[in-house]
Amino acid sequence: MTHLWVRAEQRPNEERVGITPEGARALIDKGIRVTVEDSSVRAIPIDGYRAAGCEIAPENSWPEAPLDAIIFGLKELPEDGTPLPHKHIMFGHAYKGQHSGIALLKRFKGGGGTLYDLEYLVDDTSRRVAAFGYWAGYAGAAVTLKSWVAQQRGQICGPVGVYPDKDALLDDLGLDLDKLTVDLPNAIVIGALGRVGTGASDLLQTLGIAVTKWDLAETQSGGPFPEILSHNIFMNCIFARPGTPVFVPHSAKTAPRALTAIGDVACDPDSDYNPVPVYDKATTWDAPALRVHDAPVLDVMAIDNLPSMLPAESSQDYAEQLLATLLTLDDLSDGVWTRAEADFITHSKDL
Repeated sequence: MTHLWVRAEQRPNEERVGITPEGARALIDKGIRVTVEDSSVRAIPIDGYRAAGCEIAPENSWPEAPLDAIIFGLKELPEDGTPLPHKHIMFGHAYKGQHSGIALLKRFKGGGGTLYDLEYLVDDTSRRVAAFGYWAGYAGAAVTLKSWVAQQRGQICGPVGVYPDKDALLDDLGLDLDKLTVDLPNAIVIGALGRVGTGASDLLQTLGIAVTKWDLAETQSGGPFPEILSHNIFMNCIFARPGTPVFVPHSAKTAPRALTAIGDVACDPDSDYNPVPVYDKATTWDAPALRVHDAPVLDVMAIDNLPSMLPAESSQDYAEQLLATLLTLDDLSDGVWTRAEADFITHSKDL
C-alpha cells in the first residue's frame, strides 16, 4: 500500500501545509495510507486530519518513518547533513545552482532517497501542476510596499508576521498608506501575466497604486530596461532560468532613478540566473528589507516563504491544485512523477 507521510514544517514562520483534511480523506478513499504529524504551528488543526481517518504521528518524527513511506512537506529540511533514504515531496531549491541545494542533493545520494521537487511537478505541457505563486506575489507586493512606506519615514522596514486573512493584511497596509504625506508610489511588475505577477498586481491595484504590467513581450529584447528605474517599486515575478535577462544591474545602484524598493518574489540570490544581482542573500521575516545602497536609497525584499504570511488561504489554494496529482501516488510511473524523478537524476548524477 502506498503510504504518504505528511511531516510538520520545521522552518520558522512556516505554517502552511500541502494537503487539507478533505484531500487526505480522498487519498484514503483511493486506498492510500496517510500519516500526518502533529504540529504546533500548522494553520490547519490536527483534529480535522484525525477525523478524516489519518494516522497521527509525533511532530518531526519523519526520519523514523517506514522506508517505503513518501515524506511530504513544503519547505527545507533541517540542514544537519544526515543521509536521506526516503522519497521526499518538497520544494528542494536545488536545481538552479544554489549552494544549499547541492548539499541537499548529496544527502539524497548518500541515503539512496529521491526528491520529487514540487517546483518541477509538471504536466505534459511542462506547466506546473500546482503553485503558491498567486499568494507569493500578493504577500511579496505587500512587504515591498511596506518597505517603500518605511523609506518615506526615513526608516527600513521592520519585522512582518502572519495575518489571519487577506482582509487583515489590506487593512494594515491601508493604515500605513493613510499616514503618508507624499503621493502613492507607482510600480512595475515583470511577469504580470503569471500567477505571481497577478497576485502582486492585484494587491497593489486594490490599494490604488498604478501598476505597469510587463511580461515576455516587453522583456524579450534582453535589455537594458531603463523603464524599470523610472518606477518607485519593481516586482520581479518571473521564474528565472538560463537566458533570463538582467532587469536591475549593479550599475543601477548609482544611476539616476526613481526606483527605491525591489520585491524579488523569485528569491534566488545565489542562483546563476538571478535577474536582480544587486543583492546576494535572502531577507527574513525579522529583517524583510536589505539595504543595498544608501544614496539614493535602494532596498530589496526577498523573503522565500512569502505565502506563509497568509497560511490558511494559501494552503487551501495550493492543496486544491495539487490533490489530483497526489491521487496518482499509487502509481509512480505516472508522467508527473517520472518527469520529476528524471529531473532529480539529471541534477544529482554528477555529485
